[in-house]
Amino acid sequence: MGAGANVVRLDSANEELRDRFLRWQCRIRQIAMRRHDGRPTSGMTPLVSGPAGPAARVVTVLSKRPEYSVTMELRHLARRTHDPAERREHALKLLAERHYQAAREFSDTLTASFPPDSRTAAWLLEGRECRLDFEQFSQRYRVHCAVRRLSEHNPIREATFWHNLLFNPRLPADCIILGFEPDWGRSESHPHRP
Repeated sequence: MGAGANVVRLDSANEELRDRFLRWQCRIRQIAMRRHDGRPTSGMTPLVSGPAGPAARVVTVLSKRPEYSVTMELRHLARRTHDPAERREHALKLLAERHYQAAREFSDTLTASFPPDSRTAAWLLEGRECRLDFEQFSQRYRVHCAVRRLSEHNPIREATFWHNLLFNPRLPADCIILGFEPDWGRSESHPHRP
């Protein structure tokens, strides 16, 4: 996730699962941007479960890896105008065109933003791991993840903040942004598609 992140080598089955998941996420997000004004769909809002069971649905963000980052463009769009409708229009144009074309450019770490006093965020951080259940278009993914709070200067945190600000002008600057780092060896999809 950051410059000092450990490199994890996946076996071919885990790599295949990760790649299928990222392609699926890119597809559903592109459809949401092009056809639904960017409104989150069920495939973007997984049910989060911990050891005690399901807790909530969260809206996740899929960010590009730092070498493919569009954070500067997102920041520019957010600062360019204070008109929420204009911000949204420009964000949709950027994200609908080519943003989700190449799944290999994306990090498999999903993120979500929470209010500074969020009990859900506190619960997730306390448990340090969770399961995200995604479902859309007759496809389901059950993704086991480690959970951590992203630091202010983490590139994926910055991308998430500026992305979310474009769609939520009331997003507080001190919001909590959590990273969900998948454990592909414990995760699964249904139906299994090669």
